[in-house]
Amino acid sequence: MIASCSQNGKDMEACSQGGLTEEGKFYFDSMSKDYGIEPRLEHYSCMVSLLGRAGRIVEAYTMVKQMPMEPDGCIWGPLLSSCRVHHNLAIGEIAARKLFELEPNNPGNYVLLSNIYASKSMWVEVNSVREMMKSKGLRKNPGCSWIEIKNKVHMLLAGDNLHPQMPEITKKLGELRVEMQKSGYLPHTDFVLQDVEEQDKEEMLCDHSEKLAVALGLLNTSRGFPLQVIKNLRICGDCHAVIKFISEFEDREIFVRDTNRFHHFKDGACSCGDLW
Repeated sequence: MIASCSQNGKDMEACSQGGLTEEGKFYFDSMSKDYGIEPRLEHYSCMVSLLGRAGRIVEAYTMVKQMPMEPDGCIWGPLLSSCRVHHNLAIGEIAARKLFELEPNNPGNYVLLSNIYASKSMWVEVNSVREMMKSKGLRKNPGCSWIEIKNKVHMLLAGDNLHPQMPEITKKLGELRVEMQKSGYLPHTDFVLQDVEEQDKEEMLCDHSEKLAVALGLLNTSRGFPLQVIKNLRICGDCHAVIKFISEFEDREIFVRDTNRFHHFKDGACSCGDLW
């Protein structure tokens, strides 16, 4: 029975990563129905993540409210993250308040709520959350990516101007942006979470660390050579779209490991199926 419980948990996690919502629900329900095993917190966490990835935020929140045990950060965290992705303000605020109680010193929770407000241009509320963080001495971790080129690891920060090849990186990204626009690509400026003009938002998107790292790799390796990037935060939707394009346009396999999952970009597609 323990083995069945463990296997079902692994199957649910696999379904969550693959976006197989109904299959995940089947394994979750079968635990109690077929094996007489009550799901544990980690199983509920998988289900909340699974439903959240699919945009079924209300269903996920209903499950949280009906849990037989008290939800912890492993439950509210995935729910808040899904609310950020799908712009659900009402449930996002509820999840954030719970997380502020459970994890008062975790800056990521404040940032996620701030991001939800920013996506809806609620700048007063954004400033309120930032002031809350400031009063607690909390700071948002800057976006940072690492790429290994010829046995040397390069670290690039969002908005970085210190790397010696930054002029070439900027030029390369500019050339790629022109090619993407020819293909009908429009920058996802909703991922710029500051109250600035649209043109400024497009420029700021070019400064994301994973784009800088990929461009550096393109400049210093031969065509067809795979690139491997590690990022300290979750990859944003615009960077995800850009790297998909680059993988096809530049004929590269690009691997990106962010805090949420592993991405394998090839021929204009990603292994995550755009679910992350």
